[in-house]
Amino acid sequence: MKHFKSIFLFFLCITRFFCANAQDNAAIKEFNFGNNTDKKSGTLINKVVAYTKAIGYGFDLQSDKNVTFDERSISAKSPFYFSIKLPEGNYSVEVVLGGNNSGITTVKTESRRLMLREIKTAAKETKTARFVVNIRTGKFDVTNTINLKPAEIKGLNWDEKLTLEFLGTSIVQGIKITPISKIKTIYMAGDSTVMEHDLEPWASWPQFFPNYLTTDVVVANYACSGLTLRSFMSGYRLDKILYLMEPGDYLFIEFGHNDEKATGEGKEASGAYTALLKDFITKTRNKGGTPILVTPVQRRYFNSNGTLKPTHGEFPDAMRKVAQEMQVPLIDVTKMTTSLYQSWGNELSKKAFVYYADDTFPGQINALADNAHLNSFGANELAKCIVQNIKNAGLDLAKNIKPTVPYYIFKNPSKPSDWTLPMSARFEITKPDGE
Repeated sequence: MKHFKSIFLFFLCITRFFCANAQDNAAIKEFNFGNNTDKKSGTLINKVVAYTKAIGYGFDLQSDKNVTFDERSISAKSPFYFSIKLPEGNYSVEVVLGGNNSGITTVKTESRRLMLREIKTAAKETKTARFVVNIRTGKFDVTNTINLKPAEIKGLNWDEKLTLEFLGTSIVQGIKITPISKIKTIYMAGDSTVMEHDLEPWASWPQFFPNYLTTDVVVANYACSGLTLRSFMSGYRLDKILYLMEPGDYLFIEFGHNDEKATGEGKEASGAYTALLKDFITKTRNKGGTPILVTPVQRRYFNSNGTLKPTHGEFPDAMRKVAQEMQVPLIDVTKMTTSLYQSWGNELSKKAFVYYADDTFPGQINALADNAHLNSFGANELAKCIVQNIKNAGLDLAKNIKPTVPYYIFKNPSKPSDWTLPMSARFEITKPDGE
């Protein structure tokens, strides 16, 4: 048995060695658009190229029809996608924006992670912006793979490519992608209130979190709808995170929505939920990582007097108790969202959730009224709350918040009318697993 274990560990080390070196040795990829031949480096793209694995880059999801070429850029008034085949890893992405006309460009990556919001360029003006992005697959070590759900397999997060989505009146001159061999990583573990939703109008705060971070830290989100602490672990998601985790990395742990539905002996908050939280914490610390507990997002259910009904029972308190006992940083999203929704009130708070009249989206016959899942406006507001909490608590992670991020007043949240982010082109009218 000891001999077999030694062989397994040997192959595990070899696999990690070659994966790390593949990432280190991955070539810089550069793409320049238009007919401008001044650029001596990179690939010049002056006509439509549809993405295929064989080519390794190109316009994706049949969005090439939205793009117009000129001598030094491409422009579009409808969303378009550009994909590049890449191995798992972290990458610095530099985009050069601007052209003959004025434009406003928003950039999302993979499953709608907001990276650049409404960058304005005047006619003849050029701006260069940079962000970092995590690319992942379900595979790890010698034989194991994460138990991905069918929707994840069809989505943009777990394929072997980087997909960039350009929205607004976008004008793009070039894209440069550089592998990053080592960077502080923030891992995410959670359910549908944490996952990166592939399709509109569903959203979660981690999809907007990177927009507030500096480029010396990257977010790697392993959350998925319907998961509990136990199923996150049994689906090998925690194993994959721990396999990749380096000292100095973080793990945000946000569960409760689905854990609280379990019935039977030991399923109460003080039972398996508490024990599993402690297990996640211990395993993260053993890898040199920093665990951060996040209490569950409150559901939107109001009492007749305008206050919010608590819907998570003893689970938030159980997490608070674990945080105190094990000296773990706690972000109390349950309290934050209670205050947030009450500040908006019963009617206005609907604008932060997936509340839409029928025929708002293609194929949507019935109205959407979801009191558990946020839309992009609500998810961004929660991201701002969490950023402010990180700063208020004096966490070490606060130094990775962009210095330009304004102070957020919890009892004076933004209004939905202030939110102008363009929607992505892909929609889904089926509610995510879990509630």
